[in-house]
Amino acid sequence: MPTLLHIDASARPGRSDAQPHGSHTRRLSARFVARWQALRPQDRVRYRDVGAAPPAPVTGRWIHAAFTPEDRREPWMREVLKDSDALVDELLGADLIVAGVPMYNFGVPAGFKAYIDNIVRVGRTFGFDRSRRGDPYWPLLADAGKRLVVLSSRGDHGYGPGGRIESMNHVEPSIRTAFGYVGITEMHTVAVEYDEFADERLQASLAQAEREVDALVERLAGAVASRPQAAGRTDCAATT
Repeated sequence: MPTLLHIDASARPGRSDAQPHGSHTRRLSARFVARWQALRPQDRVRYRDVGAAPPAPVTGRWIHAAFTPEDRREPWMREVLKDSDALVDELLGADLIVAGVPMYNFGVPAGFKAYIDNIVRVGRTFGFDRSRRGDPYWPLLADAGKRLVVLSSRGDHGYGPGGRIESMNHVEPSIRTAFGYVGITEMHTVAVEYDEFADERLQASLAQAEREVDALVERLAGAVASRPQAAGRTDCAATT
């Protein structure tokens, strides 16, 4: 039975379709999940709100612990990595990750950056061997069949491919790089623009984004129904 991991990263607590000044990304991610559950009510959904409850940022002690082989870790190291291990386990157990990630100052919110730092883990989601010829790093989730959906929002407009300020968008590109590094390379994106203008252009962008979300749900749910679930998807990187 497939599992969907729903992540919200907005600092805004509500949805823009439910309250004034609510989050557009929470609106889109909730819509995606609701549509998905309507089509596939048997699938599991897990929720993680890194906007309201961000993971602890990486520290020197965290790095020391993460790069210490598991069989040589001291009790304090296991404690330091406890929350990161829970986030990695959650990711390993997911077939589809749906993340609502707004643009803050051209990049991802701090809570989502902390999330990335906690799940890009040596020995768990990527491998490292300094004696390995060629590339000493390799992804551990490359054959797990996982897919990623990123639903974003932007204050200005023109951040998309070919747009006037595409080069200033460090949201989707940075997410694609980080998740691709661990082997999750199938990524789908939908974004709202014109948030800071708060006029008819924003409303048109929201309507277009919702149509794109609905179409994406139909397409991805249909793909799940037509293909077998990846065998051993949670085992490929479950040990350190």
